[in-house]
Amino acid sequence: MSSSLNSHIAEPERANVARPNGTPPLNSGRRRVLLMALAAYPLLWLPLRAHASSAPTSPIIPITGLKRWGSGEFRRFGFLVYEATLWAGDDPQRPPLALRLDYKRDIDGKAIAAASVKEMRRFVADESLLQRWGEQMQRLFPDVKPGDHLLGVYGKEGASFYQDDRLLGRIDSPGFADAFFAIWLDARTSAPELRAALLRSGEG
Repeated sequence: MSSSLNSHIAEPERANVARPNGTPPLNSGRRRVLLMALAAYPLLWLPLRAHASSAPTSPIIPITGLKRWGSGEFRRFGFLVYEATLWAGDDPQRPPLALRLDYKRDIDGKAIAAASVKEMRRFVADESLLQRWGEQMQRLFPDVKPGDHLLGVYGKEGASFYQDDRLLGRIDSPGFADAFFAIWLDARTSAPELRAALLRSGEG
């Protein structure tokens, strides 16, 4: 990649001749400024595009009137697993709300479902219900790799899950959405520091 980039930058330097329309050639100083600007353009564009795509604004995702609350990191044994960002109304612990997880590691979808069931056990004692929810999540959650994200939306129809602009599916079983989003937002969460970061207002 770098060799290709160098060849494209070096090519204009070889021709210091008048252009076809009769305008004088660029002097070396102006050429250097122009080339530096062109080379820097991808570095300016990529972060802006990534920031814009981080908000759940797709027309297929039923979110209106929500504001960005906080964001934070989830680590396990010191390793960064994902970054989480919360959107909600005036009360970030009540629906409607949306939680986005940006993954930093390879994780199997079945492992995501199993970990969710384990955490939901803090709030739900019915093992048969947890098993049924676990099976539903296994059918929905895909394998993820660094750079992938999942978005969970808690709305009137229960919990909906998206990856990019694709609806993975919904789980409208009574109590599921409450228990699922409690993983991050309930005071009994296993990640209190992340919860505090998510509930922090005015970060976006």
